[in-house]
Amino acid sequence: MDTQLKDKIALVTGSTAGIGLAIATGLAAEGAQVIINGRTKARVEEAISTIQKKVPKANLLGVEADFSNKEEVNKIASKFPNVDILVNNVGIFEPKDFVDIPDEDWIRFFEVNVLSGVRLSRAYLPSMLKKNWGRILFISSESGIQIPNEMIHYGVTKSAQISLGRGIAELTKGTNVTVNSILPGPTRSEGVEGFLEDLAKQQNVSTSTVEKEFFKNARPTSLLQRFATVEEVANLAVYLSSPLSSATNGAALRVDGGVVKSAF
Repeated sequence: MDTQLKDKIALVTGSTAGIGLAIATGLAAEGAQVIINGRTKARVEEAISTIQKKVPKANLLGVEADFSNKEEVNKIASKFPNVDILVNNVGIFEPKDFVDIPDEDWIRFFEVNVLSGVRLSRAYLPSMLKKNWGRILFISSESGIQIPNEMIHYGVTKSAQISLGRGIAELTKGTNVTVNSILPGPTRSEGVEGFLEDLAKQQNVSTSTVEKEFFKNARPTSLLQRFATVEEVANLAVYLSSPLSSATNGAALRVDGGVVKSAF
């Protein structure tokens, strides 16, 4: 399938690992020029090297930024003013009891998970509307629908992303600009891999045993009954970034393995 992404310019935030890296790799493989983003120059360079090994002809640029600092977020838009595809992927999470989450953590989570997407979407939407083509994606989570009691602040920010995506989509009426949210479920990202390995060592069992127990006890509604791969999530992001997805706008699309027990 020709996704018609050749020569499109894509910015993927938080693209040095996990889902972000997989999305960046997928877009690069389809011929897009991809701007790789991470917190440090070393991480960005490492990600670029990783993608080039998989996609030798990848057209890549890099930019580092701390997304808890709005000035650094704004500098990205200044450095790269022409972006066709914006993937708001950067995000943080941390299991913590609700009563132990201080205001500072709430503010930090909103700065990184929500306001970074606000700032970049605000910067790029006008030019997308002017040229009558563009894609904005929010990598949200099924946790935005089923708020996890072990990290309520994370779930709330993911709900906010879904609302944000729909709200911005309302501003694109009658144009070729689309704004959508992707809701991954449990995904075997870099952080999850480390989490599984640590638990396996603590319990002196295999990671596959830990994974089975996780879905039995923590996510029993999953139809997949395993962690999705980052590539499985990235495949949907690549499609939604493509001109082929022109009739999909204002949607929240789940790639959650059926964790959300609902047909809608």
